[in-house]
Amino acid sequence: MSSRLSDFDQAASVQPNFISPTWRAYLALTKPRIIELLLVTTIPTMFLAAGGFPSWSLVCWTLLGGTLAAGGANVLNCYLDRDIDALMQRTAHRPSATGQISGKNTVIFGIILSIISVVVLALTVNFLSAGLAFVAIAFYVIGYTLLLKRRTSQNIVWGGAAGCMPVLIGWSAVTGSLSWAPVILFMIVFFWTPPHYWPLSLRYKEDYAAAGIPMLPVEQAPAVVAKQIIYYSWAMVGVTLLLIPVAQMNWLYSVSAVGLGALFLYEAYALQARVRKDLADLKPMKLFHWSITYLSLIFLVVGIDPFLN
Repeated sequence: MSSRLSDFDQAASVQPNFISPTWRAYLALTKPRIIELLLVTTIPTMFLAAGGFPSWSLVCWTLLGGTLAAGGANVLNCYLDRDIDALMQRTAHRPSATGQISGKNTVIFGIILSIISVVVLALTVNFLSAGLAFVAIAFYVIGYTLLLKRRTSQNIVWGGAAGCMPVLIGWSAVTGSLSWAPVILFMIVFFWTPPHYWPLSLRYKEDYAAAGIPMLPVEQAPAVVAKQIIYYSWAMVGVTLLLIPVAQMNWLYSVSAVGLGALFLYEAYALQARVRKDLADLKPMKLFHWSITYLSLIFLVVGIDPFLN
């Protein structure tokens, strides 16, 4: 760890620290693209919970609170990972890694966003949603970033649970409670996370190896990674089908879950085929990009399905 911190100090020392942080730099710390994906799961979940259109004010307050919670957790993650981010090409540009924003200011910004998120949800939505947001922040920062990420190749499996929390927050915002339907939506995102993230870490495994992060593609051969991706893909598709009887989904979701699931499995097996052929370019990002489209479409039909009753 000390050697990596030394490398971070050297990297930060050559950065243009005379440039004062801008609002764009602070925005970058929140990882907006990740937040967008989280919100994609929240809104349809609220529609399903309401059986149609929930109150638009409720949707807006829930999205605001959820955005602030995710942003706050991401900012604190940037602070804790600033040493390894500076060593990886994919993340070296982050303001926390370059030194453009000081560690102190990063922590203050992250804590403020996190506190405001919980307060906003508690005052405008309900205490259950606020509590779930607090749990999501704590689990992502402490459970994933501090305890799991640098210690186990299963980091993204269990750490990804924090990214599943928006569906529980969205459901509880509408109903004030939880049931089996949001649990299944939670499990869809849970099983989706490894086959979504492992292709990315397969593409950047040299980065992770240089930073000392034991991602599965760093610890295991590509054949093992491809097999694990297929296992989790099947589990994900199975859970999407389980939602049909539990939430009494209509024909649109049922057909979409089968069709989209088949396409996801096709891409997963295609990656495994490229691994078995020992191709120089495994093209793992094909599955990574498709996984984003897949999740977006699945939750789109989740949101549309209630209006077919």
